[in-house]
Amino acid sequence: MPIPVANLSGLFYPNRFARYLMLAVGEVLGADGAEAAFAQAGLRNLLHPLPPDTLDRQFDFAILAAFSQALTDLYGGRGGRSMDLRIGREWFRQGFFAFGALAGMGDPAFQALLVSQRARLALDALATVFTRHSDQATYVTERADSFMLTVQPSPLAWGRTSDRPVCHMLTGLIQETLNWSTRGFEFHVQERTCAAAGGEACVFIANKKPIGQLAGG
Repeated sequence: MPIPVANLSGLFYPNRFARYLMLAVGEVLGADGAEAAFAQAGLRNLLHPLPPDTLDRQFDFAILAAFSQALTDLYGGRGGRSMDLRIGREWFRQGFFAFGALAGMGDPAFQALLVSQRARLALDALATVFTRHSDQATYVTERADSFMLTVQPSPLAWGRTSDRPVCHMLTGLIQETLNWSTRGFEFHVQERTCAAAGGEACVFIANKKPIGQLAGG
């Protein structure tokens, strides 16, 4: 069942992040699909008007959790996951690419770096944006063959229980961050542990090598 609007978390994204999200939802689901999903979540009033383009922290984590759960209720487990991933990728395209240090990724000096270096710097920049401007603490660590992003708390897991990870929207956002920063390379990204499934934090693993190079290519 959707999380009641009254059961708010007291943790927030800034309005700007929410605005990007609303635009992404409309792009992926279309006007009618967006209306249906927000109605299912009990959040029909969120689409009109869009949140203002400010950094005021006013978009409660519980709202995003309720919306993600509504996609699962409407489309089923597999369909909801697919929609979440697509919305996450579009979420990045709607504005994150021009936010903070992410805005410099198109510079020739940045693009001259190795793919793995661009990927690491992009993930660091994304983590800084979330940690600095929202109540979602995010940090990156590096392993021999992968990057690990730890998110605590994740708004998508807020108040939810599941037998598997649920933060697919953030997975999609990370995928698109890596694609953008490397000019078209795709990376395997997986949420390894999730607070909704009993984990202490939501942890995402991104392979250092793009898809197609994992076998040594």
